[in-house]
Amino acid sequence: MNDIRIGQHLIGPDHPPFIIAEMSGNHGHDLDKALRLVEAAAAAGAQALKLQTYTADTMTLDIREGEFFIDDPSSLWRGHSLYELYQKAHTPWEWHAPIFERACQLGLEVFSTPFDASAVEFLESLGVPCYKIASFENGDLPLIRQVASTGKPLIMSTGTATLAELVEAVAAAREAGCRELVLLKCTSSYPAEPTDAHLLTLPHMAELFNCQAGLSDHTLGTAVAVASVALGARVIEKHFTLDRAEADVDAAFSLEPQEFAQLVKDTHLAWQALGKVHYGPTNKEKKSRRFRRSLYIARDMEAGERLTLENLACVRPGEGLAPRYLETVLGRTVNRAVKKGTPLSWKLI
Repeated sequence: MNDIRIGQHLIGPDHPPFIIAEMSGNHGHDLDKALRLVEAAAAAGAQALKLQTYTADTMTLDIREGEFFIDDPSSLWRGHSLYELYQKAHTPWEWHAPIFERACQLGLEVFSTPFDASAVEFLESLGVPCYKIASFENGDLPLIRQVASTGKPLIMSTGTATLAELVEAVAAAREAGCRELVLLKCTSSYPAEPTDAHLLTLPHMAELFNCQAGLSDHTLGTAVAVASVALGARVIEKHFTLDRAEADVDAAFSLEPQEFAQLVKDTHLAWQALGKVHYGPTNKEKKSRRFRRSLYIARDMEAGERLTLENLACVRPGEGLAPRYLETVLGRTVNRAVKKGTPLSWKLI
């Protein structure tokens, strides 16, 4: 499982998690706000910014009834038709170039999720460094094949897909030329419950598909994302908003700038804490070994006097023989006069 390069960043176990800020529709159809989102993502420490590239017409039909209308009481988007929702949420294609330019100026990798063939062609013209396949598109094998044929790294969310469907999607990608694949464990409910995250899937998925694994996280807060690092998440994607109170399309389950900055910090610390399999004191701990218990002379002794529980003590610090030698030295004699507080050593016996 080799490292994957996206722009200036390497993705793999020897590198901090690659953190993606997902803009989605949180720009509120205001280009100035979209650019401020880019600036805030960079300031928060994200490594990448991601858009979604589609139009309402490439996503669905303009129908306001039946399965084309959202009437689920638990949905954030209840009362909208699918067409209306995608009209509201889409990022106009003419905005992509200025958003990409601002992101590049700020050192962010910037790419997008295409939803149809025309979006892939458009994004190729912008020179994206990689592609993302959304959860609801991981069954669109023609789209996956087209994206894979570009030869660029492919990040794919697993939400809603069965294992058999993932096998089919990964096979389609690899057969079409994908050599660098990241699968993101994803729960496609908004917001998602932590109990539905099933993070133990991460190492299993990485081994099963011989790929890098990560998390596309729709839970509230940062705890689930931070926990995922311990299970091998190399990429973490979170939706990003300037202010949840502005109630943009995905704001309810998005992180605000200060929260995103904390996510970046905490996931980096979690990655650092993983380290490697290690026993024994670290370099910094070696100085602390002197605070372990050891054997000390507990009262003044004359040469030839025997060591007993009355004149020998197991105390801190750790300059004397280790406590495991207590039974060995009891009854032995000291070869010189020693004062109380002398660390016991073999040369005294």
